[in-house]
Amino acid sequence: MDASTVLTVWQVNNYAKAILSEDMLLSDITVTGELSGIKRHSSGHMYFTLKDDRCSISAAMFKWQRQTLRFVPEDGMQVVVRGKVTLYEQTGQYQIVVSSMQPSGIGELYAALERLKAKLESEGLFDPARKRPLPEFPQRIGVVTSPTGAAVRDIINVLGRRYPLAEVVLCPVQVQGDEAPAQIAAAVNRLSSGRLCDVMIVGRGGGSIEDLWAFNDEGVARAVAASSVPVISAVGHETDFTICDFAADLRAPTPSAAAELAVPDMYALQERIDYLGEQLRAKMEARLDRDELRLNIISARPCFTSPTYGIEQQAQRVDMALSRIEGAFARQLAEQEKRLSVCAGQMAALNPFAVLSRGYCVAYQDEKPVSHAASLSSGDEISLQFSDGRANCRVI
Repeated sequence: MDASTVLTVWQVNNYAKAILSEDMLLSDITVTGELSGIKRHSSGHMYFTLKDDRCSISAAMFKWQRQTLRFVPEDGMQVVVRGKVTLYEQTGQYQIVVSSMQPSGIGELYAALERLKAKLESEGLFDPARKRPLPEFPQRIGVVTSPTGAAVRDIINVLGRRYPLAEVVLCPVQVQGDEAPAQIAAAVNRLSSGRLCDVMIVGRGGGSIEDLWAFNDEGVARAVAASSVPVISAVGHETDFTICDFAADLRAPTPSAAAELAVPDMYALQERIDYLGEQLRAKMEARLDRDELRLNIISARPCFTSPTYGIEQQAQRVDMALSRIEGAFARQLAEQEKRLSVCAGQMAALNPFAVLSRGYCVAYQDEKPVSHAASLSSGDEISLQFSDGRANCRVI
C-alpha cells in the first residue's frame, strides 16, 4: 500500500463533504417526508429525521432558519423541506441542512389540530365548568403577545380609552415560529404564578393557519388552562379558532375585542353612576315632600294648635259618659219598679185571705182543709177560718 495514498478519517470526511457541496443537485434540494425524532437543542437548533416508507435521512435546522417557521413541527407531520445535503465531519454522517420547511398540505395541519383537540378535550381541559368569570374591575391587565405587532397597539389603545385606571403588564413573546410556543407558555406561567395581573390577554393578529400554529401547541393550552387568573384568548380574527381559544376562560374574536371584554367602559360607568345619582336624588326629594306633607297635616291637628284642647276633649267625653250612665241607671230603675208592681199585683191576686175577706171561709179538720162535705160526719169537730180569725164548730 502506497503511504502517499493513506488518508486520515478527517480527510476522507472533508473530501466527501466537498464533493457533496459541489454537487449542483444536492446543493439546493427539495425533499418531502415525515418528521421523526425531533430534538430541539438549547442552542436553538433543531435536529430530526426525515423518512418515508423505504428509508430515512438525518436533518438539521439551525436557529436562524427556525425563527422563520410559520408553524410548529411535530413528529408524524408530513413536510416539504428545502436545503442542501452536506456531511458532518465528526461522525461522517451526511444530512440535509434545512433552510425552509412547510407542511406538505393544509390537511395535515388540520389533522394534527383535531388530534390534539380531541386529546385535551378528553382530559377535561375544555370543560365549561372550569371557566372562571372575569373580574369586574381589574387593576392590572396582563398581555402576552408580540411587542411590535398591531395586536399590542390595539389592546393598549382600547384599554387606555375604556379604562385608563388599569395598569398594563406586557410579557413580550414571539407569536409565530418554532420558539413561539415555549415563550408563550412561559409568559402565561410567569404572569399566573406571580399573580402579576388580575386578568390576562393572550393573542396576536390574524394570519394563516401556519401563522397561528403556535397557539395550537399543547404546552400553551395546558399553561392557559392551569392559569390562576382568568385568561382571554384573542388569536386571529372572528373566523379563526385555535386550541388556546378552547382552553381559555373566554374567547375574543380580535385583540381589540379582548381588551373591551377585559375592562369596563369608565365613561359608561360614569354615566351610569350619574343616572343612579339622579334617580336617588329624585326619590329622596319625593320622600322628603311626602314626609313634609304628613308633618303639616299632623301639626295642624287641634291637639297641637290648642294646648287645652286635649283636656277639654277628655272632660267632654267624661260628661257624656256620666250622662249615659245616669240615663241607663234611671231606665233600669224604672224597669225594675215596673216589674215589682206587676209581681205585687200577682201576689195580691193569689193571696187566699183576699178571698176570705169577701165572705168566704175555709173548713179545717185536724188542721187539714176539708174539700168535700161528704167527708164529714155528724158530731165531727171542725174549725172555720175567716178573714179575721177562726171559729170552732161541731157538725150536727
